[in-house]
Amino acid sequence: MDFNKLLEGKTDCLCGREHFCPINGVSIGKGAVKSIGKYAENYSKILIVCDQNTYKVAGKAVRDILKNKAYSTLIYKADGFLVPDEKAIEELEERLSDDADLIVGIGSGVINDLCKYVSFRHKLPYFIVATAPSMDGYASDGAALIIKNMKITYSAHVPQIIIGDTDFLKTAPIEMIKSGYGDILGKYSCLNDWKLSRLINNEYFCEYVYELTYDTVDKTVPLAEKLIKRDEESIKTLMEALIVVGIAMSYVGYSRPASGSEHHLSHFFEITGIIYNEPYFCHGTDVAYSMLAVQKLREEILKIDIPKQKEFFESEWEENIERVYKKASGGIIELQKKLGLIYNDRVNIYKEKWSGIKEILKETPSVSQTESYLEKIELPICDFYSMYTEEKLYDAIKYAKDLKDRYTVLWLYNDIEIG
Repeated sequence: MDFNKLLEGKTDCLCGREHFCPINGVSIGKGAVKSIGKYAENYSKILIVCDQNTYKVAGKAVRDILKNKAYSTLIYKADGFLVPDEKAIEELEERLSDDADLIVGIGSGVINDLCKYVSFRHKLPYFIVATAPSMDGYASDGAALIIKNMKITYSAHVPQIIIGDTDFLKTAPIEMIKSGYGDILGKYSCLNDWKLSRLINNEYFCEYVYELTYDTVDKTVPLAEKLIKRDEESIKTLMEALIVVGIAMSYVGYSRPASGSEHHLSHFFEITGIIYNEPYFCHGTDVAYSMLAVQKLREEILKIDIPKQKEFFESEWEENIERVYKKASGGIIELQKKLGLIYNDRVNIYKEKWSGIKEILKETPSVSQTESYLEKIELPICDFYSMYTEEKLYDAIKYAKDLKDRYTVLWLYNDIEIG
Protein backbone atom coordinates (compact mmCIF):
# COMPACT_ATOMS: atom_id res chain seq x y z
CA MET A 1 0.00 0.00 0.00
CA ASP A 2 1.45 3.37 -1.06
CA PHE A 3 0.39 5.56 1.84
CA ASN A 4 2.66 8.39 0.71
CA LYS A 5 0.45 8.91 -2.33
CA LEU A 6 -2.74 8.83 -0.24
CA LEU A 7 -1.29 11.27 2.28
CA GLU A 8 -0.53 13.70 -0.54
CA GLY A 9 -4.29 14.02 -0.98
CA LYS A 10 -6.21 14.96 -4.09
CA THR A 11 -6.77 18.52 -5.27
CA ASP A 12 -8.49 17.86 -8.59
CA CYS A 13 -11.44 15.70 -7.51
CA LEU A 14 -14.55 15.81 -9.66
CA CYS A 15 -16.68 16.30 -6.52
CA GLY A 16 -15.32 19.83 -6.32
CA ARG A 17 -13.59 19.47 -2.96
CA GLU A 18 -9.92 19.19 -2.13
CA HIS A 19 -9.09 16.04 -0.21
CA PHE A 20 -6.24 15.95 2.27
CA CYS A 21 -5.15 14.03 5.35
CA PRO A 22 -2.49 15.73 7.53
CA ILE A 23 -0.82 12.53 8.75
CA ASN A 24 2.97 12.73 8.52
CA GLY A 25 3.73 9.03 8.28
CA VAL A 26 2.35 5.49 8.34
CA SER A 27 4.52 2.47 9.05
CA ILE A 28 2.88 -0.97 8.80
CA GLY A 29 4.84 -4.21 8.79
CA LYS A 30 7.21 -6.46 10.65
CA GLY A 31 9.40 -4.54 13.10
CA ALA A 32 7.61 -1.25 12.39
CA VAL A 33 7.74 -0.22 16.06
CA LYS A 34 11.46 0.52 15.68
CA SER A 35 10.58 3.52 13.53
CA ILE A 36 9.14 5.39 16.50
CA GLY A 37 12.60 6.47 17.60
CA LYS A 38 13.18 8.38 14.38
CA TYR A 39 9.65 9.78 14.28
CA ALA A 40 10.00 11.09 17.84
CA GLU A 41 13.54 12.47 17.54
CA ASN A 42 12.35 16.10 17.82
CA TYR A 43 10.32 15.50 20.99
CA SER A 44 11.66 15.45 24.54
CA LYS A 45 8.70 15.24 26.95
CA ILE A 46 6.48 12.35 25.92
CA LEU A 47 3.49 10.83 27.74
CA ILE A 48 2.82 7.18 26.92
CA VAL A 49 -0.82 6.06 27.28
CA CYS A 50 -1.93 2.43 27.33
CA ASP A 51 -3.93 -0.10 29.30
CA GLN A 52 -2.69 -3.12 31.22
CA ASN A 53 -2.86 -5.41 28.20
CA THR A 54 -1.37 -3.07 25.61
CA TYR A 55 1.49 -2.18 27.93
CA LYS A 56 2.51 -5.84 28.00
CA VAL A 57 2.16 -6.16 24.22
CA ALA A 58 3.97 -3.02 23.06
CA GLY A 59 4.17 -0.44 25.84
CA LYS A 60 7.40 -1.65 27.33
CA ALA A 61 9.01 -1.92 23.88
CA VAL A 62 8.03 1.66 23.05
CA ARG A 63 9.24 2.91 26.41
CA ASP A 64 12.59 1.16 25.93
CA ILE A 65 13.01 2.82 22.52
CA LEU A 66 12.03 6.30 23.72
CA LYS A 67 14.06 5.93 26.95
CA ASN A 68 14.25 9.13 29.01
CA LYS A 69 12.13 11.07 26.50
CA ALA A 70 9.11 9.33 28.02
CA TYR A 71 8.54 11.20 31.27
CA SER A 72 5.53 9.11 32.35
CA THR A 73 3.38 6.14 31.38
CA LEU A 74 -0.35 6.12 32.09
CA ILE A 75 -1.63 2.55 32.35
CA TYR A 76 -5.43 2.48 32.53
CA LYS A 77 -6.87 -0.16 34.84
CA ALA A 78 -10.39 -1.33 34.06
CA ASP A 79 -12.61 -4.33 34.67
CA GLY A 80 -13.88 -5.39 31.26
CA PHE A 81 -13.94 -2.77 28.50
CA LEU A 82 -12.26 0.58 29.13
CA VAL A 83 -14.97 3.20 28.58
CA PRO A 84 -13.87 6.49 26.94
CA ASP A 85 -15.91 8.66 29.28
CA GLU A 86 -15.43 11.76 31.42
CA LYS A 87 -13.52 9.80 34.06
CA ALA A 88 -11.02 8.38 31.56
CA ILE A 89 -10.48 11.82 30.00
CA GLU A 90 -9.87 13.35 33.43
CA GLU A 91 -7.35 10.65 34.32
CA LEU A 92 -5.36 11.32 31.15
CA GLU A 93 -5.43 15.09 31.57
CA GLU A 94 -4.26 14.83 35.17
CA ARG A 95 -1.18 12.88 34.01
CA LEU A 96 -0.37 15.40 31.28
CA SER A 97 2.41 17.76 32.38
CA ASP A 98 2.43 21.43 31.38
CA ASP A 99 5.56 20.98 29.29
CA ALA A 100 4.58 17.73 27.55
CA ASP A 101 5.18 17.95 23.80
CA LEU A 102 3.81 14.60 22.53
CA ILE A 103 1.32 11.90 23.48
CA VAL A 104 1.96 8.35 22.29
CA GLY A 105 -1.04 6.06 22.52
CA ILE A 106 -0.53 2.30 22.54
CA GLY A 107 -3.67 0.32 21.85
CA SER A 108 -6.64 0.40 19.53
CA GLY A 109 -10.07 2.07 19.54
CA VAL A 110 -10.54 3.50 23.02
CA ILE A 111 -6.91 4.45 23.62
CA ASN A 112 -6.77 6.06 20.19
CA ASP A 113 -9.93 8.09 20.82
CA LEU A 114 -8.82 9.26 24.25
CA CYS A 115 -5.38 10.33 23.03
CA LYS A 116 -6.88 11.98 19.95
CA TYR A 117 -9.37 13.97 21.99
CA VAL A 118 -7.07 15.07 24.82
CA SER A 119 -4.15 15.92 22.53
CA PHE A 120 -6.49 18.04 20.41
CA ARG A 121 -7.84 19.85 23.46
CA HIS A 122 -4.32 20.63 24.64
CA LYS A 123 -2.96 21.47 21.17
CA LEU A 124 -0.46 18.63 21.23
CA PRO A 125 0.49 16.12 18.53
CA TYR A 126 -0.03 12.44 19.13
CA PHE A 127 1.22 9.15 17.69
CA ILE A 128 -0.65 5.86 17.82
CA VAL A 129 1.05 2.48 18.04
CA ALA A 130 -1.66 0.01 17.10
CA THR A 131 -1.87 -3.27 18.98
CA ALA A 132 -4.84 -4.74 17.11
CA PRO A 133 -6.35 -4.42 13.61
CA SER A 134 -9.72 -3.94 15.30
CA MET A 135 -11.35 -0.74 13.99
CA ASP A 136 -11.11 1.98 11.35
CA GLY A 137 -10.61 5.07 13.49
CA TYR A 138 -6.82 5.16 13.54
CA ALA A 139 -6.55 7.69 10.69
CA SER A 140 -9.80 9.58 11.18
CA ASP A 141 -10.13 12.97 12.86
CA GLY A 142 -13.16 11.93 14.92
CA ALA A 143 -12.94 10.85 18.55
CA ALA A 144 -15.81 8.59 19.62
CA LEU A 145 -16.52 9.12 23.33
CA ILE A 146 -19.25 8.29 25.84
CA ILE A 147 -20.29 11.63 27.34
CA LYS A 148 -23.34 11.92 29.60
CA ASN A 149 -24.21 8.36 28.57
CA MET A 150 -24.39 9.30 24.89
CA LYS A 151 -22.03 8.11 22.16
CA ILE A 152 -20.70 11.31 20.61
CA THR A 153 -18.07 11.64 17.91
CA TYR A 154 -16.09 14.85 18.42
CA SER A 155 -14.08 16.53 15.69
CA ALA A 156 -10.45 16.43 16.76
CA HIS A 157 -7.37 15.77 14.65
CA VAL A 158 -5.54 12.88 13.06
CA PRO A 159 -2.39 11.35 14.56
CA GLN A 160 0.89 12.60 13.17
CA ILE A 161 2.19 9.03 12.98
CA ILE A 162 0.51 5.62 12.80
CA ILE A 163 2.59 2.52 13.53
CA GLY A 164 1.30 -1.01 13.08
CA ASP A 165 3.90 -3.67 13.81
CA THR A 166 2.61 -7.00 12.51
CA ASP A 167 4.57 -8.79 15.23
CA PHE A 168 2.09 -7.18 17.66
CA LEU A 169 -0.97 -7.11 15.43
CA LYS A 170 -0.95 -10.83 14.65
CA THR A 171 -0.95 -11.70 18.36
CA ALA A 172 -4.03 -9.57 19.11
CA PRO A 173 -6.97 -11.42 20.64
CA ILE A 174 -8.81 -13.17 17.82
CA GLU A 175 -11.99 -11.31 18.82
CA MET A 176 -10.24 -8.04 17.91
CA ILE A 177 -9.09 -9.37 14.54
CA LYS A 178 -12.66 -10.47 13.86
CA SER A 179 -13.81 -7.02 14.96
CA GLY A 180 -11.53 -5.29 12.47
CA TYR A 181 -12.80 -7.55 9.71
CA GLY A 182 -16.38 -6.80 10.77
CA ASP A 183 -15.74 -3.06 10.64
CA ILE A 184 -14.48 -3.43 7.07
CA LEU A 185 -17.36 -5.73 6.08
CA GLY A 186 -19.83 -3.13 7.33
CA LYS A 187 -18.62 -0.65 4.69
CA TYR A 188 -20.79 -2.37 2.11
CA SER A 189 -23.75 -1.19 4.16
CA CYS A 190 -22.65 2.35 4.99
CA LEU A 191 -21.57 3.09 1.42
CA ASN A 192 -25.03 2.01 0.31
CA ASP A 193 -26.56 4.36 2.86
CA TRP A 194 -24.43 7.20 1.49
CA LYS A 195 -25.72 6.56 -2.03
CA LEU A 196 -29.27 6.37 -0.70
CA SER A 197 -28.99 9.71 1.06
CA ARG A 198 -27.54 11.32 -2.05
CA LEU A 199 -30.63 10.23 -3.97
CA ILE A 200 -33.19 11.15 -1.31
CA ASN A 201 -31.60 14.19 0.35
CA ASN A 202 -29.19 15.40 -2.32
CA GLU A 203 -26.39 14.85 0.21
CA TYR A 204 -22.83 15.57 -0.84
CA PHE A 205 -21.25 12.49 -2.42
CA CYS A 206 -17.74 11.83 -3.73
CA GLU A 207 -17.33 9.09 -6.31
CA TYR A 208 -13.56 8.99 -5.78
CA VAL A 209 -13.85 8.44 -2.01
CA TYR A 210 -16.65 5.94 -2.54
CA GLU A 211 -14.55 3.89 -5.00
CA LEU A 212 -11.42 4.14 -2.85
CA THR A 213 -13.32 2.71 0.12
CA TYR A 214 -15.24 0.11 -1.88
CA ASP A 215 -12.11 -1.22 -3.63
CA THR A 216 -10.31 -1.47 -0.28
CA VAL A 217 -13.20 -3.46 1.17
CA ASP A 218 -13.36 -5.73 -1.87
CA LYS A 219 -9.67 -6.61 -1.49
CA THR A 220 -9.97 -7.35 2.24
CA VAL A 221 -13.24 -9.25 2.65
CA PRO A 222 -11.96 -12.43 0.88
CA LEU A 223 -9.17 -12.82 3.48
CA ALA A 224 -11.43 -14.06 6.31
CA GLU A 225 -10.07 -17.61 6.51
CA LYS A 226 -6.44 -16.43 6.42
CA LEU A 227 -7.13 -13.86 9.13
CA ILE A 228 -8.50 -16.55 11.42
CA LYS A 229 -5.15 -18.35 10.99
CA ARG A 230 -3.31 -15.08 11.83
CA ASP A 231 -1.58 -15.03 8.46
CA GLU A 232 0.81 -12.10 8.78
CA GLU A 233 0.38 -10.72 5.26
CA SER A 234 -3.42 -10.82 5.62
CA ILE A 235 -3.20 -9.07 9.00
CA LYS A 236 -1.09 -6.39 7.30
CA THR A 237 -3.70 -6.01 4.54
CA LEU A 238 -6.50 -5.69 7.10
CA MET A 239 -4.59 -3.05 9.06
CA GLU A 240 -3.88 -1.12 5.88
CA ALA A 241 -7.55 -1.28 4.92
CA LEU A 242 -8.60 0.11 8.29
CA ILE A 243 -6.20 3.02 7.85
CA VAL A 244 -7.32 3.71 4.27
CA VAL A 245 -10.92 3.97 5.48
CA GLY A 246 -9.80 6.46 8.13
CA ILE A 247 -8.05 8.51 5.47
CA ALA A 248 -11.26 8.42 3.41
CA MET A 249 -13.10 9.92 6.38
CA SER A 250 -10.49 12.67 6.66
CA TYR A 251 -10.85 13.36 2.93
CA VAL A 252 -14.53 14.27 3.29
CA GLY A 253 -14.34 15.66 6.82
CA TYR A 254 -16.83 13.30 8.47
CA SER A 255 -17.49 9.60 8.91
CA ARG A 256 -20.03 9.01 6.12
CA PRO A 257 -17.72 6.71 4.04
CA ALA A 258 -17.33 4.43 7.04
CA SER A 259 -20.44 4.63 9.20
CA GLY A 260 -24.12 4.10 8.47
CA SER A 261 -27.07 2.07 9.65
CA GLU A 262 -24.91 -0.89 10.71
CA HIS A 263 -22.86 1.42 12.95
CA HIS A 264 -25.98 2.97 14.42
CA LEU A 265 -27.12 -0.47 15.56
CA SER A 266 -23.65 -1.15 16.95
CA HIS A 267 -23.74 2.12 18.89
CA PHE A 268 -27.19 1.23 20.17
CA PHE A 269 -25.94 -2.07 21.61
CA GLU A 270 -22.98 -0.33 23.23
CA ILE A 271 -24.97 2.57 24.72
CA THR A 272 -27.77 0.38 26.07
CA GLY A 273 -25.18 -2.12 27.31
CA ILE A 274 -23.56 0.62 29.37
CA ILE A 275 -26.91 2.00 30.59
CA TYR A 276 -28.25 -1.40 31.67
CA ASN A 277 -24.90 -2.95 32.58
CA GLU A 278 -25.47 -5.64 29.94
CA PRO A 279 -22.85 -7.35 27.76
CA TYR A 280 -22.18 -6.35 24.17
CA PHE A 281 -19.71 -7.39 21.47
CA CYS A 282 -16.58 -5.57 20.31
CA HIS A 283 -17.53 -2.66 18.08
CA GLY A 284 -16.61 -4.26 14.75
CA THR A 285 -18.24 -7.56 15.68
CA ASP A 286 -21.47 -5.73 16.40
CA VAL A 287 -21.05 -3.93 13.07
CA ALA A 288 -20.72 -7.27 11.23
CA TYR A 289 -23.81 -8.75 12.86
CA SER A 290 -25.69 -5.47 12.41
CA MET A 291 -24.91 -5.49 8.71
CA LEU A 292 -26.82 -8.76 8.48
CA ALA A 293 -29.74 -7.31 10.46
CA VAL A 294 -29.87 -4.23 8.23
CA GLN A 295 -29.60 -6.29 5.06
CA LYS A 296 -32.73 -8.15 6.11
CA LEU A 297 -34.47 -4.76 6.26
CA ARG A 298 -33.28 -3.86 2.78
CA GLU A 299 -34.67 -7.10 1.40
CA GLU A 300 -38.01 -6.44 3.12
CA ILE A 301 -38.17 -2.99 1.55
CA LEU A 302 -37.41 -4.43 -1.88
CA LYS A 303 -40.67 -6.41 -1.74
CA ILE A 304 -42.74 -3.21 -1.65
CA ASP A 305 -44.24 -1.94 -4.90
CA ILE A 306 -45.52 1.45 -3.74
CA PRO A 307 -44.36 2.99 -0.43
CA LYS A 308 -46.99 4.22 2.03
CA GLN A 309 -46.26 6.61 4.86
CA LYS A 310 -46.33 5.14 8.37
CA GLU A 311 -48.12 7.29 10.94
CA PHE A 312 -45.87 9.05 13.45
CA PHE A 313 -46.99 9.98 16.95
CA GLU A 314 -44.51 12.24 18.70
CA SER A 315 -45.69 11.49 22.25
CA GLU A 316 -45.40 7.75 21.64
CA TRP A 317 -41.94 8.21 20.16
CA GLU A 318 -40.79 10.24 23.18
CA GLU A 319 -42.12 7.65 25.61
CA ASN A 320 -40.21 4.91 23.83
CA ILE A 321 -36.98 6.92 23.67
CA GLU A 322 -37.28 7.48 27.43
CA ARG A 323 -38.02 3.78 27.98
CA VAL A 324 -35.09 2.58 25.87
CA TYR A 325 -32.39 5.14 26.67
CA LYS A 326 -33.31 6.07 30.28
CA LYS A 327 -30.95 8.79 31.52
CA ALA A 328 -29.55 9.36 28.02
CA SER A 329 -32.99 10.03 26.50
CA GLY A 330 -33.03 13.80 27.05
CA GLY A 331 -30.07 14.43 24.77
CA ILE A 332 -31.45 12.12 22.08
CA ILE A 333 -34.88 13.77 22.07
CA GLU A 334 -33.27 17.21 21.94
CA LEU A 335 -31.04 16.14 19.03
CA GLN A 336 -33.86 14.78 16.90
CA LYS A 337 -36.20 17.69 17.56
CA LYS A 338 -33.43 20.07 16.55
CA LEU A 339 -32.67 18.11 13.36
CA GLY A 340 -36.32 17.66 12.43
CA LEU A 341 -35.75 14.25 10.84
CA ILE A 342 -38.64 12.77 12.83
CA TYR A 343 -41.08 15.31 11.40
CA ASN A 344 -40.05 15.01 7.76
CA ASP A 345 -42.75 13.53 5.54
CA ARG A 346 -40.56 11.83 2.94
CA VAL A 347 -43.13 9.54 1.32
CA ASN A 348 -43.61 11.73 -1.75
CA ILE A 349 -39.85 11.69 -2.35
CA TYR A 350 -39.89 7.92 -1.93
CA LYS A 351 -42.72 7.52 -4.44
CA GLU A 352 -41.00 9.75 -6.96
CA LYS A 353 -37.66 7.97 -6.67
CA TRP A 354 -38.79 4.46 -5.74
CA SER A 355 -37.23 2.68 -8.72
CA GLY A 356 -33.88 4.40 -8.05
CA ILE A 357 -34.11 3.57 -4.35
CA LYS A 358 -34.66 -0.11 -5.12
CA GLU A 359 -31.75 -0.19 -7.56
CA ILE A 360 -29.43 1.16 -4.85
CA LEU A 361 -30.72 -1.28 -2.22
CA LYS A 362 -29.96 -4.19 -4.57
CA GLU A 363 -26.24 -3.33 -4.60
CA THR A 364 -25.34 -4.66 -1.15
CA PRO A 365 -24.37 -8.29 -0.45
CA SER A 366 -27.48 -10.42 0.05
CA VAL A 367 -28.50 -11.93 3.38
CA SER A 368 -27.12 -15.31 2.31
CA GLN A 369 -23.82 -13.76 1.14
CA THR A 370 -23.48 -11.82 4.38
CA GLU A 371 -24.13 -15.00 6.37
CA SER A 372 -21.35 -16.65 4.37
CA TYR A 373 -18.91 -13.86 5.28
CA LEU A 374 -19.80 -14.21 8.95
CA GLU A 375 -19.32 -17.96 8.78
CA LYS A 376 -15.85 -17.63 7.22
CA ILE A 377 -14.68 -15.20 9.90
CA GLU A 378 -16.16 -17.57 12.53
CA LEU A 379 -18.87 -15.29 13.87
CA PRO A 380 -21.79 -17.67 14.49
CA ILE A 381 -25.09 -15.95 13.85
CA CYS A 382 -26.62 -17.78 16.82
CA ASP A 383 -24.24 -15.85 19.09
CA PHE A 384 -25.82 -12.58 17.96
CA TYR A 385 -29.32 -13.76 18.83
CA SER A 386 -28.10 -15.21 22.11
CA MET A 387 -26.45 -11.94 23.14
CA TYR A 388 -29.42 -9.70 22.35
CA THR A 389 -33.06 -10.38 23.17
CA GLU A 390 -35.82 -10.12 20.59
CA GLU A 391 -37.04 -6.97 22.35
CA LYS A 392 -33.62 -5.35 22.18
CA LEU A 393 -33.28 -6.14 18.47
CA TYR A 394 -36.74 -4.68 17.83
CA ASP A 395 -35.83 -1.51 19.73
CA ALA A 396 -32.53 -1.26 17.85
CA ILE A 397 -34.29 -1.33 14.48
CA LYS A 398 -36.79 1.29 15.68
CA TYR A 399 -34.62 3.66 17.73
CA ALA A 400 -30.93 3.27 16.87
CA LYS A 401 -31.44 5.83 14.08
CA ASP A 402 -32.25 8.48 16.70
CA LEU A 403 -28.76 8.36 18.17
CA LYS A 404 -27.27 10.15 15.16
CA ASP A 405 -27.80 13.07 12.82
CA ARG A 406 -27.50 10.92 9.70
CA TYR A 407 -30.05 9.57 7.25
CA THR A 408 -29.75 5.83 6.54
CA VAL A 409 -31.94 2.95 5.44
CA LEU A 410 -33.19 2.77 9.05
CA TRP A 411 -35.14 5.99 8.44
CA LEU A 412 -36.57 4.61 5.20
CA TYR A 413 -37.61 1.37 6.92
CA ASN A 414 -39.33 3.24 9.77
CA ASP A 415 -40.91 5.87 7.52
CA ILE A 416 -43.04 3.42 5.51
CA GLU A 417 -45.48 0.61 6.08
CA ILE A 418 -43.77 -2.78 5.95
CA GLY A 419 -45.68 -5.96 5.14
